[in-house]
Amino acid sequence: MAVGSKDLTPADLRELTDDRLVDELRKGKEELFNLRFQSATGQLDNHGRLRAVRKDIARIYTEMRERELGIGTSSGSASTGSGEAK
Repeated sequence: MAVGSKDLTPADLRELTDDRLVDELRKGKEELFNLRFQSATGQLDNHGRLRAVRKDIARIYTEMRERELGIGTSSGSASTGSGEAK
């Protein structure tokens, strides 16, 4: 999966393990650092890439936080309609 591309959708992130999410986050931060360095030196060709990588990092953080709080669609539905209200 490439950071800053269409491959990193929220649905794809939900399928990844926690270790893989951390790895993708590390890759994203490393790429963002390199892009910022290129921007500072005037070598950056595509400025939209900075925005895409930042958004991917935010998506990863969001998925990690959802897992931490136990919210999200990957845990299944909370109410199955079994009728046990007592």
